[in-house]
Amino acid sequence: MAANSLRTPPTQQGNAVRVIPLGGLGDIGRNMTALEYRGQILLIDCGVLFPEENHPGVDLILPGFSVIEDRLDDVVAVVLTHGHEDHIGGVPYLLRQRTDIPLIGSKLTLALLSEKFREHQIRGVVRREVSDLERITVGHFDLEFIAVNHSIPDALAVAVRTPAGLVLHTGDFKMDQLPLDNRLTDLRAFARLGEEGVDLFMVDSTNAEVPGFTTPERDIGQAMDRVFAHADRRVIMACFSSHVHRVQQVLDAADAHGRKVALVGRSMLRNMGVARELGYLKVPDGVLVDVKALDDLPDDQVVLVCTGSQGEPMAALSRMANREHRIEVGEGDTVVLASSLIPGNENAVFRVINGLTRLGARVVHKGNALVHVSGHASAGELLYCYNIVRPRNAMPVHGEVRHLVANGDLAVATGVPRERVIRCDDGTVVDLANGVAKVVGSVPCGFVYVDASGVGETTEELLTDRRILRDEGFISIFVVVDSVTGKVAAGPTVQARGFVVNDTVFEDVIPRIEQALAEATEQGVKDTYELQQVVRRVVGKWVGGKLRRRPMIIPVVIAA
Repeated sequence: MAANSLRTPPTQQGNAVRVIPLGGLGDIGRNMTALEYRGQILLIDCGVLFPEENHPGVDLILPGFSVIEDRLDDVVAVVLTHGHEDHIGGVPYLLRQRTDIPLIGSKLTLALLSEKFREHQIRGVVRREVSDLERITVGHFDLEFIAVNHSIPDALAVAVRTPAGLVLHTGDFKMDQLPLDNRLTDLRAFARLGEEGVDLFMVDSTNAEVPGFTTPERDIGQAMDRVFAHADRRVIMACFSSHVHRVQQVLDAADAHGRKVALVGRSMLRNMGVARELGYLKVPDGVLVDVKALDDLPDDQVVLVCTGSQGEPMAALSRMANREHRIEVGEGDTVVLASSLIPGNENAVFRVINGLTRLGARVVHKGNALVHVSGHASAGELLYCYNIVRPRNAMPVHGEVRHLVANGDLAVATGVPRERVIRCDDGTVVDLANGVAKVVGSVPCGFVYVDASGVGETTEELLTDRRILRDEGFISIFVVVDSVTGKVAAGPTVQARGFVVNDTVFEDVIPRIEQALAEATEQGVKDTYELQQVVRRVVGKWVGGKLRRRPMIIPVVIAA
């Protein structure tokens, strides 16, 4: 059932648990869900979405905090399913509004967040570490945590029990049967919860369109070995800074081939330092070195691990491709993009690949070698889980619209009635009562932008202005009119930026401006704001017809 109603939700009934997705439904990122029962709110995850090209000047995008900003005192905790940025990256911004919201998560997840709090200078954070099969009570919510396998260690699913029903949220997961850390998704716990009766199953949708089962992580080992065996000079590996399993495989391959590894980039150093300290990353003796030590090593003994697999402009790999980094990529180097392509990043990634190839590097990526496997369950695994859990209601989460729809179809195929499959958008309000989940309305839940000006101060209107400036250019017109007669006393002076043509082309529009102002004056228009709008309309019409552009037009009319 698609949620497209914009009606205001009714007052929550006492026998219902209310579920409101605040992010992550419709895009890959900023995952966050609010569960409310008897006036108390439990949050699951609080991630960020990285901006695309249509978000100029934006650093990060947060979930829809505005829905709960007036009720932060009712929040009893934030449950964090794992340590990826799209699930924990927004936590520091949430804690700026209320520092003492308790955070619940696994050891690694909370440790990764601790480093963020130092950066943001946030103190006094309340943390509660939990582990597999641990069961705790927070306010009206009875929480049980289940081990799931993902591309980062220590990931958890969470079962939330209230008198209104049992909600099972998978977090990000897959069913790798040969995981590198030997930590399997606990299907026995899923089955046990299914026997108890899961009223709402909130399921990771990322790979719902992909048939079969996700390739095991161990299969990458052979491909990685081949890359190292055929590399003549340096190997430069780009992956997410939190991908502990991938870095572990690089360390093992480097050790087997007699190479030294250096980590490049602040986030990579920070996260791998945490993982190593806690025992999640096992570094072979003598393999890991400081990047400065690479200058004294032959190229065929060097491996660099850096960020930038998504083409992020400020990441190390992008700067290498643009020759803006101390590490210069050259002929014979092998660059490996060890991650999947996040939708929306295609152009940025291809620019980096082309730049590196132009410098003489051999670029290995998922499209030409098995150097990455997904951390998300494919359709076969999702079907397996639906059949084990047998939920009364299903809500696909974590994915674009096509992923959510595909996941909903899988639920229906396993016997969940179509009317019990809730296909939501961010801000959709769902009430679960008496074993039935229903859409009861929606609340505004737009993007919250983070940029240099602050958090939430960037609006869609401002982004539109930035896009116009970037794509269409800028024209300013300065005119002085006589305050008594209304006639043009000086100007019009036209200046333009972002146009290929010479400014002299705008001389053709000056008589049109003068004529339009004269006609407006004859009609009794003297207000400078109204005269500015006259100028704007004339110039806009002329530029649209003459230059086929729609630039930002700033007219300035002064009465003197």
